[in-house]
Amino acid sequence: MTSPDLTFILGGARSGKSAFAERIATDSGLPVTYVATARVGDDEFAARVALHRERRPAHWALVEAPLDLGGVLRELDREGHVVLIDCLTLWLANLLFPADGTAPDGPPLQAFNAFDSALSQVKGKVIVVSNEIGLGVVPMGSVTRLYVDELGRLNQRVAATSARVTMMVAGLPLVLKG
Repeated sequence: MTSPDLTFILGGARSGKSAFAERIATDSGLPVTYVATARVGDDEFAARVALHRERRPAHWALVEAPLDLGGVLRELDREGHVVLIDCLTLWLANLLFPADGTAPDGPPLQAFNAFDSALSQVKGKVIVVSNEIGLGVVPMGSVTRLYVDELGRLNQRVAATSARVTMMVAGLPLVLKG
């Protein structure tokens, strides 16, 4: 089932995907809640997060959701409102590589299913950002292959549900769907 106001934006690192998603949210004229999935682990990453934060309008609400993205989306989604999720790439990393250093019980299928369920019932405008990392060579290590495979599967699931899908390349939007 395609959700009527679900936009999925993919791209590589520094492709302009987050800025493009933010423009769509701003141009909607609706109140926006920005859902951040990142876990900050070092100073360099903290600086990246700070740049994203500075770029966003101060009046946007912020919710941090490093793990329960489906639950947070269900809680925030409503008509006349935008939920911007940035990004699935970091969410998946959080699921596969817990902060306490323990190993996950396997592929994050339960979390994916909860997120799928929330996406299929979208009432407001939802914008989801993710990296497209599967365009290169097959990674050498099993952990990296698992991550690339699971992100590819997750991106396919979200794209299938989305009314609009855009791929960002060098700051240029390429419409893939809708």
